[in-house]
Amino acid sequence: MRPALSIVFFTTLSGAGYGLWLLIAIAVAIGAAPADRFTIVVTLLTGLVLTSIGLLASVAHLGKPLRAWRALSQWRSSWLSREGILALVCVPLCLLLAWRVESVHSGLRIRAGFAVFALLAAATVLCTARIYASLRTIRAWRDWRVTPLYGLLALQTGGLWLWLLCELAAPQPLDIQPGICAGRVAWLVALAAGIGLTWGLQRAYWRRPAEAQPDTAAATGLGLPGTVAAMEAPHTEENYLLREMGFALARRHAERLRAIASRTLFVLPLLAIGVSLLLPGWTLPAAIVATVGAMLGVFVQRWLFFAEARHAVQAYYR
Repeated sequence: MRPALSIVFFTTLSGAGYGLWLLIAIAVAIGAAPADRFTIVVTLLTGLVLTSIGLLASVAHLGKPLRAWRALSQWRSSWLSREGILALVCVPLCLLLAWRVESVHSGLRIRAGFAVFALLAAATVLCTARIYASLRTIRAWRDWRVTPLYGLLALQTGGLWLWLLCELAAPQPLDIQPGICAGRVAWLVALAAGIGLTWGLQRAYWRRPAEAQPDTAAATGLGLPGTVAAMEAPHTEENYLLREMGFALARRHAERLRAIASRTLFVLPLLAIGVSLLLPGWTLPAAIVATVGAMLGVFVQRWLFFAEARHAVQAYYR
């Protein structure tokens, strides 16, 4: 399929934003978030900026953006509608929690609100992933790895953003604060383990067996495979289906882009975490490099996700 940059931007930015919201909400709910109110509020607002830009990019993809509200009416059957409703619910709850939170030691009512917020953020990520995983016409997206991979990438990029924001809020050397240092070391080790798990799942998805594309007989349901052929082309000019669904990416380009995505999305953050653990004074630069590299890597990974997908409608034009 032809990748739409608006959707690539949407899935990249909103995934990081919801992942950031999910992690900070869980941290506050269990009492493990940064102790100061400023860091928590900045983290919530950063997630709001990322998700808002992503949602605006997705609206720009619509033919008539002013009618976007109609997409919310099909929540009984559409993952897109469910995603939109949850996204709209998350925004006021985020602002309310940012206004009411006092510190990591907030009262039970505030912590319960953050627990609900975490569930809503996770549900939104799930709905976004299911939009693609539920499409039967694109076999590559029906793979069982698509949904968990989308969630893990959201957690990874959100975790890197959380690391960066915490470092920006507390730039003092870690070696003079043993308690904070121990907590950040544990966080970085857990983050590295999550990146390794995501990398393994992504490699497994890329190495899945090649798709067996249906021929004309299978596509039309007529005759046996190999016995049905079109007498002439269905049209004389390129149409929308061929332009949008018939996008083809050369294998050599796909391999090159996969290598770029792997190095920026997985290798670079792991190296940055290693530098941070060995050289505490370089923690902030390492966090910046890891976050920027991962966002670029997710962008490339999302572009490949669409570019390599083959729609079943192509079988009618063989």
